[in-house]
Amino acid sequence: MTDVDDSDGLMTPIRPDQLEPGAVIAQSLDNQWVPDDLTVDMIEQGKSLDQVAGRRVREVRAEYFRSLINASQVVINRAYFYNNPAISRDLMEEGEDRTAHRNLLASGAIAPFLLNERHPAQEPPAHLHVRREGFTAWQETLEGMPATDRVRCVRMAWGDSDDDRENKENTRIRLFQPFTEKVQGLTAKNIDALAAQVGVAPENADEFGRRLGEVVGYSNSLSVRRQPVVRNTLYEEFVSVPGTNVAEGRYDRDKLFAKEIKQLLDLIYNVNLADALGRYPLTPADSLRRVVLQEAREARTNSGFVDDPEQLLTFLRRQAFAAVQDHLTPSAVNSLSLQDIWRLRQTAAWNGYIRAFGALTAAPEHFHDAAGQVFDRYVRLNSEILKLAQERRQARPTRWHPVVEVVVTLTAGTFSAVSGAGLWELTGALLPAMVSTPVTGSVQLLLRNQKSGREEQRFAREIASVRLASDREWRQFLDLVQRLPGYRQEPDVGSAGNASTTTQDDEVPKDY
Repeated sequence: MTDVDDSDGLMTPIRPDQLEPGAVIAQSLDNQWVPDDLTVDMIEQGKSLDQVAGRRVREVRAEYFRSLINASQVVINRAYFYNNPAISRDLMEEGEDRTAHRNLLASGAIAPFLLNERHPAQEPPAHLHVRREGFTAWQETLEGMPATDRVRCVRMAWGDSDDDRENKENTRIRLFQPFTEKVQGLTAKNIDALAAQVGVAPENADEFGRRLGEVVGYSNSLSVRRQPVVRNTLYEEFVSVPGTNVAEGRYDRDKLFAKEIKQLLDLIYNVNLADALGRYPLTPADSLRRVVLQEAREARTNSGFVDDPEQLLTFLRRQAFAAVQDHLTPSAVNSLSLQDIWRLRQTAAWNGYIRAFGALTAAPEHFHDAAGQVFDRYVRLNSEILKLAQERRQARPTRWHPVVEVVVTLTAGTFSAVSGAGLWELTGALLPAMVSTPVTGSVQLLLRNQKSGREEQRFAREIASVRLASDREWRQFLDLVQRLPGYRQEPDVGSAGNASTTTQDDEVPKDY
């Protein structure tokens, strides 16, 4: 590794390829992330992020904990440690939660992402929005770490402190340029399919397409003027109330399709960082899935894309799982503390679960053999979660009927197979638009209660990328699925897009 200035010994600098294979980027920690239904309320009622903080922080915190439960390592933008109350609340004073946060940093479970800064405690640029009390708490947390501990900080490149050209160039090529390209490529998509997946009614698809054209045109005008194309600038023009700070989160009901454009920009922003780091984004429920971007993206699995219709079908075939009698409090995670999460990660149940899931993602073609192991370990893990919640005397056990759900989300439709607890359901929903090839998408594995609820503890992760090269392969897959026992086709895909993120060297934007 290239030598860097690390005078206080606190930090271990790492490159993206040195992150753990199971590392994820949690979209819910984005300072602009809001659940879809809450976004609607904010726009209709003119409320800011602070005005919905109570509900939003609860949901963000639950997703934060779920990311730490379901992934070996979580990469977090440095600014979120002090600007996101769902995280900074654990750092405000000395106690078991601040200690747990230090333990998570020292173990590598949490890896701060640094953009231009060279140290996690470095003062942010003056022009950026900073919650000062949060930043002070973040600095104190780092200062109080034992001398033997190290924080693994990831950056695009590390070089001599007097020469940051490699990091600037890598950041431009791997982060800013792809973001610009993804935004400017929106009008190259199948607009009818894109409109359907973000919830725009068919009769409004043409108007939505024209509005996307304005977004792309504005982005192009920035590029030709050598100005950076960043999310905040696009928010100011198409999402935020004029004259307000983007960080306030006031979304303008008078700006056409403000909600849908916000969702697309947020999705592009978060998957772009995940791509730059070579890892998966962890998308929360009630947020757009990546498939809406209609991209033939690089595979993240060792086996490459799933490109054979017969192989793809295996993900939807019924899986035989033994009936599991267990208890689970659906909202158990909400009653836990960060210290509980740290304790959970030390258990044999958590380590067994992470190993089983790692085996599945490393070889998704062995789904039949590996999914049962993941399911079994997940049940054991939830028992540990319940024990921790009961210790705090906040858990009210309810009967849990665990099921596994496999969701294949494609640019041409969505298919879902649910089995377990005596249940077998297979449904499909096709997009009301012409199929363009290649047909791309992903396979997602969900482990949840038979009766799903908004606050239940569940697992959802992408396990494979899909690319069917021709219309013939797509039709072959569709025919195979429709022949499976019990297949039922829904009227339309509707909200299938929702889940159950060139400048000169000295002109690299200070924020992303």
